[in-house]
Amino acid sequence: MTTVLWILLAAVALLLLLVLAAVVKALLTPAKTSTWKAKIEPEREAVYAEKLSRMVRYETISCPGDGQREKFLGFHRLLEELFPLVHEKLEKTEIDGNLLFCWKGKSSERPVVLMSHQDVVPAEGTWLHEPFSGDIADGKVWGRGSADTKCSVMAFFQGVEELLAEGYIPEQDVYLSSSCTEEILGDGCPKLVSELKRRGVKPFLVIDEGGAIVDQPVGGVKGYHAMIGILEKGMGSLRFSAHSNGGHSSYPSKGSPIAKLAGFVTELEKRDPMTVSFGPEVTAMLQTLAPYGPFYFRLLFGNLWLFKPLLKKLMPKISAQAAALLKTTIAFTMQAGSDAANVMPQEATLTVNLRYIPHQGMAESNALMERLAQKHGLEMTVLDAKDACEPVSIEGDAYHLVEKVIHQVFPELPTCPYIMTGGTDARFYQEISDGCIRFAPVVFGPEQMKGMHGLNENIDCFSLPGAVDFYKAVIRENR
Repeated sequence: MTTVLWILLAAVALLLLLVLAAVVKALLTPAKTSTWKAKIEPEREAVYAEKLSRMVRYETISCPGDGQREKFLGFHRLLEELFPLVHEKLEKTEIDGNLLFCWKGKSSERPVVLMSHQDVVPAEGTWLHEPFSGDIADGKVWGRGSADTKCSVMAFFQGVEELLAEGYIPEQDVYLSSSCTEEILGDGCPKLVSELKRRGVKPFLVIDEGGAIVDQPVGGVKGYHAMIGILEKGMGSLRFSAHSNGGHSSYPSKGSPIAKLAGFVTELEKRDPMTVSFGPEVTAMLQTLAPYGPFYFRLLFGNLWLFKPLLKKLMPKISAQAAALLKTTIAFTMQAGSDAANVMPQEATLTVNLRYIPHQGMAESNALMERLAQKHGLEMTVLDAKDACEPVSIEGDAYHLVEKVIHQVFPELPTCPYIMTGGTDARFYQEISDGCIRFAPVVFGPEQMKGMHGLNENIDCFSLPGAVDFYKAVIRENR
């Protein structure tokens, strides 16, 4: 038998031993099940649902440009009616429709910021309930903003309102922050952060939207899990332009601007230049969820030391959601060419949206795109770009406090670190805080996920009392 064959057999034997070890480990890993169910409190649900309903009925679509402040000042008057003690007892600051409340505690050493946005996206299409009806039906509050994110605004205002009614004085300063430009990537939250910087405030903990109490957070994992957002990917919009002398469509020349762009897109679709990698945050998320999945899930994700190379190949092909966790993603979103069907364009443009992953951030990803653009004779312009945020440590005090409160308010609910592939206002707070957690304490099932920025947005009434209690517990436990 040749030396090469011996080496091959030894390699196969070693691989089989490693796979056997992984199988044994998966078999010995106790299978876990999330048995948590929301506590049903009809009286509280009715009170909170009515308040949220009134907030939804007040239309707060944000639009770029001036002239928005008066609309949001009207919404503020509704908030004052719904939460009178908050407005009577707390120091209020309004900046161009954006809100900041300060509740002075016994100490300013570990301030906490509870935040979520007032504005909503437009509501198009045909809805089961009119998008700004605020209907309470089938155990849900219906309408644009019910889930994204007036439910959170209602919950932390209500939590503070109830604590004030008890005469409670917080151990640490509490800030309530709510911008009116989140959905248009506006400057509302930066203005609030600038105000806190001016005051010298450095929050110990910031809690914004992002993760939630999610039913079936990934394929194969059943039950509810508290997905705590610890990392937010960056985002960039790039425009690619191709040029020619134009001309009449009756005698078209080769290499038109649209053809150049098509070649660029085709190459990116066939050979994605972005690197796939398991970052520490993704690894922690999958390893935490592994015991809650079926055997194959425990086998693969409970033994990443062995299966990472295989999963790096398979996951991006199986699921767009999985791909977004492992690499910078490329989305082709807008295209323009000639204004007439019989005219060859002198210029054609393509807009691409990137979501940057930490291991291949803004600078490297943009450089890769520009090199490929030059290969196809295109010009690249960076319209807007922000790098990925620094992750929150899952070993840090801020994360541990949120975990503690979740276990206190939602007994038996498993917690898990989560990677945000979308964007939130919390990224602006990272300038002054290392503890920016993305977690809305409401229940999101498949129906709520589908309604986000889509049709028939709604939130279950049974999730509202727990959300109020969560914010109250954060204030009480932050000592």
